[in-house]
Amino acid sequence: MKELIPVEILERKIYLIRGHRVMLSMHLAELYGIETRALNQAVKRNSQRFPEDFMFQIDVGGSLPYAFTEQGVAMLSSVLNSEQAIKINIAIMRTFVKLREMLSSSKELAYNLRLLEKRIEKHDGEIKAIFSAIRQLMTPPETKKVITGFGREKDG
Repeated sequence: MKELIPVEILERKIYLIRGHRVMLSMHLAELYGIETRALNQAVKRNSQRFPEDFMFQIDVGGSLPYAFTEQGVAMLSSVLNSEQAIKINIAIMRTFVKLREMLSSSKELAYNLRLLEKRIEKHDGEIKAIFSAIRQLMTPPETKKVITGFGREKDG
């Protein structure tokens, strides 16, 4: 299936703000092919559909664009009911899923790397102990001098 908008373009329009991956109202309006003002009006008319964990406003150089979380973008599809909005929302949802999968796989990779580091650290200690034992074996044993009753030393 041919992508409506390349995932790479959508990925560049997703930001991390206040600990949430969000898309800004002006970018969403552009993708939907409507004016930002029209998107904002639709959101205001349906404000009960957009709790703070779905959408919040941010201050960007004096303007206050809306930042929509993944759930907020999904909710936009029920507010903006055009065919283009539906197609764009599907593409955006797939992009959010892809980003989540990438994040998950990088977390898994980081976890496996930590395990490997711990294993190597453990082996480092074991290798040091082996070298220490080898050094002790390589050191010639001390010869004990036995003193006989006549004041002479004898190697023992």
